[in-house]
Amino acid sequence: MVTIKDISEKCGVSRATVSKALNGHKDISESTGEYIRNVAREMGYLPNAAARSLKTKRTNNLGVLFVDKTCSGLTHEYFSAVLESFKVEAERLGYDITFISRNIGSASMSYYEHCKYRGCDGVVIASVDFSDEMVIELVKSEIPTVTIDHVFNGRTAILSDNVQGIRDLVEYVYQCGHRRIAYIHGEDTSVTQKRLASFYRTCAELSIEVPNEYVKDALYHDPKSSGLATRELLELSERPTCILYPDDFSFIGGMNEIERHGLHIPEDISVAGYDGIYLSQVLRPRITTLRQDTGVLGREAAARLVEAIERPKLAIPQQVMVAGHLIPGSSVRKM
Repeated sequence: MVTIKDISEKCGVSRATVSKALNGHKDISESTGEYIRNVAREMGYLPNAAARSLKTKRTNNLGVLFVDKTCSGLTHEYFSAVLESFKVEAERLGYDITFISRNIGSASMSYYEHCKYRGCDGVVIASVDFSDEMVIELVKSEIPTVTIDHVFNGRTAILSDNVQGIRDLVEYVYQCGHRRIAYIHGEDTSVTQKRLASFYRTCAELSIEVPNEYVKDALYHDPKSSGLATRELLELSERPTCILYPDDFSFIGGMNEIERHGLHIPEDISVAGYDGIYLSQVLRPRITTLRQDTGVLGREAAARLVEAIERPKLAIPQQVMVAGHLIPGSSVRKM
């Protein structure tokens, strides 16, 4: 392994000068610093993380807490895109990432204990049960945290604009002539509460009556539960002309159920999704959906978390709202 001593001998300078060059100190000339860093790269020098941690009091390691109820893990298209963006930005800022869980081998521990065990400088929290006592323990601890799509008092949250997103979808469907609009929503979370309230409010503003049986609950990212909800809607004496789904992946269950009833999209019934994942644009018919900006969500989460770690006295907890945009497809018929 190449050491600072090896570099100093190669460059003919002191170890202190090499250390200053590698750490970007300004009390050596720019040309000298650049020369030493080039030599270090050519020699294959890699800084020792443990030594750096002792000096900076940081591990440059960010925790990721991600628990998906449907157990789809990183195959979850929406959250995998958010976390990939988070990872890219974290690495650009000089940080590694570690996934946090309750188990290390056969040992059980809390999320907070795992973060301490792994030496996480901070944690991003996405898609968990935010009422879980272990999640609350972590958020209330001294470890900086940033949440995605959930707000805790005194912590920064990165939020997709779900209120405007549903409004845009309903208004688009309305402009296509639909008045009997059903909504299959996800499980009871803060995201669902905002979307559902926005659905009712937008329909009221447009003078659209929403029968109770037109609103069904399901699970996010779960085609089976969305399929069952779709079946109930299709069996109504006056079925809706358009169904909104909790997310694009869940729509697959609805699509299968619509086909079982011998119906066609959009000729017999219209549909719209949410998230704007790749799947929505390759299915036929192409789904009308609301694309969430996963790139911005992930980058903002990483940037705000690193700021809270490196500049704790200057970092102000904020709610950062990220807008999405409507993608008209061919799944909504003009009446």
